[in-house]
Amino acid sequence: MQSDVDPRSLIGRKVFDRDGVRIGTVDEVYLDDATGEPGWAAVRTGLFSRDALVPLQPSRADGEGLHVPYERTLIRNAPDIGAGRHLSPEQELRLYRHYGLAIPSAEGGSGESAGSSGSGEPGGSGEPGEPNG
Repeated sequence: MQSDVDPRSLIGRKVFDRDGVRIGTVDEVYLDDATGEPGWAAVRTGLFSRDALVPLQPSRADGEGLHVPYERTLIRNAPDIGAGRHLSPEQELRLYRHYGLAIPSAEGGSGESAGSSGSGEPGGSGEPGEPNG
């Protein structure tokens, strides 16, 4: 996602899955502790459902909303982290694995390639995020 996007401008935006179907609204944006860049968005997927965290990279924002390259089912089945709290490295590792993303190394580059099992193990080198909302 563009790094010049103000995280506060994402809050309240509609979120669309990879097929262009609206799946919810951005409730919060989590910033990377090391860089201060937006890293994750908490998406409210329904009136009585919990927020699901989705990576903002490689998502894109435009005038219509936030477009994420994931299926609705994958997003709804994301690990329940409890939106509104600081992400621990273990929680972020679980999310990286769930979405099949490369896990960043402590030096900022890409580390091991993550699977899509959704059941991360404690430990890892992902930087935790702080909610901004």
